[in-house]
Amino acid sequence: MAFVTRQFMRSMSSSSTASAKKIIVKHVTVIGGGLMGAGIAQVAAATGHTVVLVDQTEDILAKSKKGIEESLRKVAKKKFAENPKAGGEFVEKTLSSIVTSTDAASVVHSTDLVVEAIVENLKVKNELFKRLDKFAAEHTIFASNTSSLQITSIANATTRQDRFAGLHFFNPVPLMKLVEVIKTPMTSQKTFESLVDFSKALGKHPVSCKDTPGFIVNRLLVPYLMEAIRLYERVSDGDASKEDIDTAMKLGAGYPMGPFELLDYVGLDTTKFIIDGWHETDVKNPLYQPSPCLNKLVAENKSGKKTGEGFYKYK
Repeated sequence: MAFVTRQFMRSMSSSSTASAKKIIVKHVTVIGGGLMGAGIAQVAAATGHTVVLVDQTEDILAKSKKGIEESLRKVAKKKFAENPKAGGEFVEKTLSSIVTSTDAASVVHSTDLVVEAIVENLKVKNELFKRLDKFAAEHTIFASNTSSLQITSIANATTRQDRFAGLHFFNPVPLMKLVEVIKTPMTSQKTFESLVDFSKALGKHPVSCKDTPGFIVNRLLVPYLMEAIRLYERVSDGDASKEDIDTAMKLGAGYPMGPFELLDYVGLDTTKFIIDGWHETDVKNPLYQPSPCLNKLVAENKSGKKTGEGFYKYK
């Protein structure tokens, strides 16, 4: 009896150890072929991962693939400056590691990691993950690239809250080294460590974040951008012009971009979406107060570089 008990305990211990092993991510499914999704797909493929990039139409995916190729050629030109042939091989090999699909449910059955980079809408994200949860393998980790929504609220749409976390990349993904890895109260240590290892495999520097509004970077950055807008709104009182504010922050604080240049680059609609969401959850917080100026520009479809005009005009 004692022998049987010892054998049972060894078996349980071995099983427990096996289940606690980290997932080595080799196959990645990226949902969303926009700027962020395409960037994530590119860096994953460039570092030896097999990637499926998913979006709603073949036209979107063709545009995404073209953008990835152009970005890769820029990388190759710099990385393989003295060996153009090797650069060309790098581009072709990376592109061959990316396949596309318009049917997410059909491609997640064998993937190790699903990274979602779609519209910042909780309902849409919940519907997506609820559906994919039925088709993905048991070991598959789900991650959202959201920059403003609570990860827990997205994870609750699935039955795998322990295998769900935030994986927040920064734009442009191929160049920006930081990745915020967001752990909810339900995220397992195994999942968290697997995503940290994956981020490092991409050549990124992961930092651990709690599931709080804005995580680390946006929690500090968005209020800074909003304060710059408020300062500009008081221009009639002689505070400062947007050009002077941008120049001051670049030359005085050493920032590569001024706040208005950055706002136009990120997208005014994106910033408005974030601050509106935060304001709803904490109405009295002065840092989260909406801006009439920002609201007006977004209403006029002046969201920055992507629309040709924001705080500045672009050709």
